[in-house]
Amino acid sequence: MTTRPSDCGRWPSCRCRRMYKESKAWEASMSEPYQKSEGERLAKRVAALQACSRAEAERLIEGGWVRVDGSVADDPAQRVLDEMIEIDARGLGETLLPATLLWHKPVGLALAEGQPLAGLVEPEGLLRPWHVKHLRCASPMPAACSGLAVFAQSPGVQRKLHEDALLLEHEWMLDLAGAVAASRLEALEQAVDQLAPGPRTPYLKLSVSSRSDERTRLRLALKGYAPERLPSWLAQAGLKPQALQRLRLGRVALGPVEASGWRLLGMHERF
Repeated sequence: MTTRPSDCGRWPSCRCRRMYKESKAWEASMSEPYQKSEGERLAKRVAALQACSRAEAERLIEGGWVRVDGSVADDPAQRVLDEMIEIDARGLGETLLPATLLWHKPVGLALAEGQPLAGLVEPEGLLRPWHVKHLRCASPMPAACSGLAVFAQSPGVQRKLHEDALLLEHEWMLDLAGAVAASRLEALEQAVDQLAPGPRTPYLKLSVSSRSDERTRLRLALKGYAPERLPSWLAQAGLKPQALQRLRLGRVALGPVEASGWRLLGMHERF
């Protein structure tokens, strides 16, 4: 049965004409609730409200300058209907640059290479939601260790830390219970060859930072080894550290940052 006008412009019958009108009305009535339920992209709504381009709207959202019903939104593709949209116009002149974050990792959390920063640190100040979303771990560390962990956004920094992992010097602070005899420290230096067997000879520089009847604190400067093997290597040497904290990676030190705290890598700092 024909449900559209014929080539001459006339309807074959009144019944066909009525069915055609009813079908179009039904399609319109069904499509309207679907369109309302899906809403529109947040970037499109922000661009309309702020009278800016779609790219500028996405930068505003990724920079954390847009709130949806009071909560910061960081996804330009988020669908919105009748929510309240708040826009901070100060973000229009902001240029987001890739960042490198130095995090004081607490004990009990293992970090794998490429692990995202999201969920570990909240955006604050110069650290925008866009940074937190794209920063990735560039310095793996086992759960038993704490201290300096590097999260990089720039592919150049990530490649540098990955390719030169065995060339960079790592400085660790090691706390041991009681007064450790000098013979135990000599055994530690002799066991360095077992740390990273292979053609590259590991480098170890050991110094006693402080010593008392309750605790001995050592500083280890190591190069040419895998950090995840450090706890097992110390166990092979007969040492059971109470704390194992990385203080420095290459030429970059963590500095006075409390546990779970962070700071951004300075423009003058190089690994």
